[in-house]
Parts: sequence; structure tokens; C-alpha cells
Amino acid sequence: MNLDFSPEDLAFRDEVRAFIAENYPAGLRDKQEEGEEMAKEDFLSWHRVLANKGWVAPAWPTQYGGPGWTSVQRYIWSEETARADCVPILPFGINMVGPVIYTFGTPEQKERFLPGTLSGDIWWSQGYSEPGAGSDLASLKTKAERFTGDDGKEYYLVNGQKTWTTMAQHGDWIFCLVRTDPNAKIQEGISFLLIDMKSPGVTVRPIITLGGEHEVNEVWFENVKVPVENRIYDENKGWTCAKFLLAHERSGIAGVARSKRGIERIRQIASTELSDDGDALIKDPMFKRKVAELEIDLTALEYTELRTLAGEAAGRGPGPESSVLKIKGTEIQQRLTELALEAAGHYGAPYFRGFPKDGDNAHPIGPEFAHRAAPTYFNVRKTSIYGGSNEIQRNIIAKMVLGL
Repeated sequence: MNLDFSPEDLAFRDEVRAFIAENYPAGLRDKQEEGEEMAKEDFLSWHRVLANKGWVAPAWPTQYGGPGWTSVQRYIWSEETARADCVPILPFGINMVGPVIYTFGTPEQKERFLPGTLSGDIWWSQGYSEPGAGSDLASLKTKAERFTGDDGKEYYLVNGQKTWTTMAQHGDWIFCLVRTDPNAKIQEGISFLLIDMKSPGVTVRPIITLGGEHEVNEVWFENVKVPVENRIYDENKGWTCAKFLLAHERSGIAGVARSKRGIERIRQIASTELSDDGDALIKDPMFKRKVAELEIDLTALEYTELRTLAGEAAGRGPGPESSVLKIKGTEIQQRLTELALEAAGHYGAPYFRGFPKDGDNAHPIGPEFAHRAAPTYFNVRKTSIYGGSNEIQRNIIAKMVLGL
């Protein structure tokens, strides 16, 4: 595998760097530097800049609005956006439901949903997990019963609950796995529905995280009427769409480029923070060893990601390597947050956004990086669970790679 960039690739890298420097929203950068919580328009500001440029969906085919980049260009793009600390484009539309729609959807569904997904006019939410169906997703209970309406059209009546729905408070549409045949085998009676979140009977309730943030939600469906034309692919064949989507999601969760940037930050922090003996933390043998081990594991993961990109360039979709990327990528992300919290020491403890409301600890103290160390640490615990828990990913590897 040739890892040297061609002159054309180097020119593309320079173009990307210049574009980001000239076009990244200044207000968004200010919020990032201040550690402020992002509003809906903050996320969409960068999305729309990229949509206007034609760069918002690096992996999409050109016929659906993708830029036609090579796998190397996509790799460069992820590296440069991480290097510039750009806010990631939310994955639910671009990386998840978008590919499902252009792969399994009808021409009418593609025409209806893909342009708005690209432009940011449709904010998608993901309706997979339920209180009793997270890692064991096929056990989902949300049901959709088919009926003929007074207008003579076919509909589903949806009832149930989804949980841990990220950013659903901003959602326009939600893609859901629902049970359409309760008598079928557990994975064979599931369908993939697109549901307008403004429909009567849809209720979004916040779940406040340990960091005091409203990031995730419960979504309830009470007699929600959904046209059958909003079903993607065949009835009771939604598990095919679900597996396709999860393979793409798991590859993206790895976050190699951003973890590389994270290690750079840890090194910068540890070069100024002091250990118990009064020397720079980066000189502490145990801390230095942890950083070195993390760098070695991340380099190995990067080669796996490059092999995956090479396979996609050769026409192969994500396979069991997406499970490897998901496991190691999320473990590395968690270890990064552990090192940041270790570097913060006691300064990482007092401040959580919104807690307490008043008193001596109402404002953060200590170095700036420490203000978000604990909330980030707690938040990143979830990465080894969503997208299919790492235990499930090990089962996939055992079956598909080892033949067990």
C-alpha cells in the first residue's frame, strides 16, 4: 500500500486547508473556544458552507450530490478537518440515512429526501435504541400496524418509544426501525420507516447528561400515522437496511483523525501541567508510557482505516473491519479522555455545565482545558455502547473473521 501523496493529492490538501481557513464560520469558532454548548444553527452553519461548496457528503456518489473524491482525498479531508478543529458534520443524515435512501429507496424517495439531507434543510434523528432493545436491537418493541385510511391510502399506525435519541430536540424527521410483523422471526418482522417529527403523537422528552447538557432524548410515538410510501425497502426487510447503516456508522465512529488531534492536545497539556514532583507531566514515566502506548495503538488503527478505504475504492463495502474500527476507535477515544482528566487532576472535578447553579463552584477554576475534562470523560463512556456495543462487535469478528 503506497502511503505517499501524489502531487495532485498535495494540491488538494492545500485547497482544503485554504478553504477551511477562509470559510469556517467565525461565530462557530468563538463558541468552540469558549466551550459553549452548540445550538442547532451552529451545527448547520458549517454544514451549509460545505453544502454550497459541494463537499458536505464526501462518500456519496456524484449522481446524488457527492464530490467524486477518491479514497485518498476523503482521508485527507478527515485529517484536515480534524487538524483545524472543525465541528464534525452530524452523521445521522449524511453518513447514515442518506446512504440507505440512495441504496434502497425508490426514485421518488431519493428525489424527496436527498436534496434536503445535503442542504441541511432536513435534520435527521435516529430511532433505533429502545429501553429494552439497545445492544440487542432486534428485540425492539415499537410496532407499526398497517391500515387503509379514509382517503383510500395505505398507512402505518406507530406506537412505542425510542431512547438515547441524539439531538432529537432539533429533529425534522426520524428514521426508525419498527416491528411490522410480531409473529415473524425476531429479525424478519422489522421495517425501516421515515417519520415526520411534526406528526401528531410524536413527543420528545429530554434526558440531561451528567455534564448537565441536553444532548439525548426519549421519543414517544402514540398512534402516529405514517404513509406506507415512507417505508424504505420492503416490508419486514428493514433489518437489511439496519445492518447496512450500522456498518457505515461503525466505521465513522472510529474517529482516527480526531484522536490523532486529541493526542497532540494531550502532549501540549502535559508539557505545561506539573506532576507531583514539580516537573512537566509529560516527563512522568507512567504518563509518558500511557501516551506512547496510545500512539502505537492509534497508528495500527489508522492502517486498518486505510485498508478499509482502499477496499471501498475497489468496490467493496464495509465488512467486519468496521467492527474492528469501532472497538479500537472508541477504546482509544475513552483513553484520551482518561488522560485529559488525569492531567486536569483536582481541577477536573468542580465544574459541570449548569451544576451547581450558584455557590463557590458555580464558575470553573484552574486551567481552561480542565473545565470540560470530567463532562467529556463521562460523555465518551457511551461510545463503546452506541452503534452496537463493543461486546456485540467482538461477536461479529468471531463469526465473520474467525469462523467461530
